[in-house]
Amino acid sequence: SDSCRVLRRSIMTLGQESKCPLPNLIVLTGSAHPVLGEAVARELGLRLARCRTERSPDGELHVEIDDHEVEGQDVAIIQPTSHGGSQPLLELLLIADACRRVGAGAIFAIVPYFAYARQDARERPGKPLGVRVAARMLATIPFDRLVTVDPHSDVLAASLDVPMDSLSAVRVLVDRLAADLPKREVVVVAPDLGAVSLAREYAHLLRSPLVVVHKIRTSRTDVSVERIAGDVRNLRPILVDDMLCTGATVAAAARAVRDAGSRSEISVAATHAVLTPGVMDRLHEAGVERLYLTDSIAPSIADPEVTIVSIAPLLAACIRRISTRKRMAHLVLHP
Repeated sequence: SDSCRVLRRSIMTLGQESKCPLPNLIVLTGSAHPVLGEAVARELGLRLARCRTERSPDGELHVEIDDHEVEGQDVAIIQPTSHGGSQPLLELLLIADACRRVGAGAIFAIVPYFAYARQDARERPGKPLGVRVAARMLATIPFDRLVTVDPHSDVLAASLDVPMDSLSAVRVLVDRLAADLPKREVVVVAPDLGAVSLAREYAHLLRSPLVVVHKIRTSRTDVSVERIAGDVRNLRPILVDDMLCTGATVAAAARAVRDAGSRSEISVAATHAVLTPGVMDRLHEAGVERLYLTDSIAPSIADPEVTIVSIAPLLAACIRRISTRKRMAHLVLHP
């Protein structure tokens, strides 16, 4: 489609731009996802600066950077706060504090997946507002900017005291979906009301119809479907969401659209592959045949039915524009 051709040209332009070296920038990565950090550094034409993270016998984290590499340089720290939540977040803060103490210039926190973003509402008394607590932890270090990808809600940005860039991986995933799937046989499915805004972006870029599943969550791992708004008959469903965790919502939606007459080739596209134990079995049992996920979190599975799409070019383009004080590209950011 015209939208996808424009998308590909825009991503190629950003990718070419990001390969120009930046003399006043270095890239550091914590232990949460060093492979992504290396990929971002390559896109920027840089090598990773040295950062060592160790754990002492009593469980404390110890971080050490090379002061000669960091002093006087702007620093981009690549560290999704996933798989352990609080430990990667603390490691990010320790790395940033070390950078500040040796005289770094601007410090950018590149957090593709921000843990605790789902704790954005107090469902009942006695529960914390987790996203606000995590944001306050970040405030202990004077970051110059935070970059994240497809955050769960706007509450994160509202809770932060630092400028935040919210990138969208939708266009990166759409580019792969458009290459793999027949153009005129697809229907985009929002598995719940919370995914409608994201699903609209997919449907617009794919030029496909949009269907919304109305669900009721009966427990943390069980979901029932009330109704489907839209027609899925004889179409290939693509269920989309910002993250895939237990898979309960997506599995329930997959069963519902199949029962409503969709074709059996069901795909799922999601930005963040949190993937708790048992999620793949749950999805396969519901009839999901193919998953499209990004590497915002270090992949925890190797499955031939899972396609991992890298967001390294997207992050590199954003970092370059921040570092050179350029305006963000419209196609990279959420509208």
